[in-house]
Amino acid sequence: MARKKRPVETIIRVEGVTKTFLSGEDQRQKLYVLRGIGLEIGRGQIIVVVGASGAGKSTLLHIIGTLDRPTSGKIYYEGVDVFSLNDERLARFRNEEIGFVFQFHHLLPEFTALENVAMPAMIMGKKFQRVKESALGYLKAVGLEDRAFQRPPNLSGGEQQRVAVARALMNSPKIILADEPSGNLDSANAQILHDLIWNLSRQYGHTFIVATHNESLARKADRTVRIVDGVIQRVS
Repeated sequence: MARKKRPVETIIRVEGVTKTFLSGEDQRQKLYVLRGIGLEIGRGQIIVVVGASGAGKSTLLHIIGTLDRPTSGKIYYEGVDVFSLNDERLARFRNEEIGFVFQFHHLLPEFTALENVAMPAMIMGKKFQRVKESALGYLKAVGLEDRAFQRPPNLSGGEQQRVAVARALMNSPKIILADEPSGNLDSANAQILHDLIWNLSRQYGHTFIVATHNESLARKADRTVRIVDGVIQRVS
């Protein structure tokens, strides 16, 4: 049975985004990574970006997440051209509106799972005591409430990545970007993570944009964007 499409409001619009890097010994050769990407992303959708290694998936996610600037083109969040913001306002926007999950969890080993989850709120200047109940709630949402006071070295790989997902949720961002989030997990833990992403999107209304090679996650997505050599080949 064909998947029923839900009417959605556009939350992100990508217009004509290109990205080039200088390469070679003299730094004069241009390496074209993205070649004019145009894309609209709906609120509350799960969008999976697929493509071979080097196709431009991670670069696109980094630009959508404002971690990198495009060579040309624009990114609009709810109609706002985010790259027109100064660095300070852009950093505040990124911390408040976007959550990140990477292939390597990047948890701080000296802090507990609970403290790691609370970190984005603490970066905003909030005290740990004020936000720890919210952080605990997000750990509960990913099934790790009972591991709150363990440090990352005492957690399995799958548990560490679920803590990273909880951390991405901490500031109630509208957008969560995940770059190969299950790339380091075995198939069982990858499936747990994929189910978690789907359930969280439906429960909280987050928009997930996920770069992955995993076809099972692509099948669960609302839309799949296939990139070949820096160009969108197909959206399905």
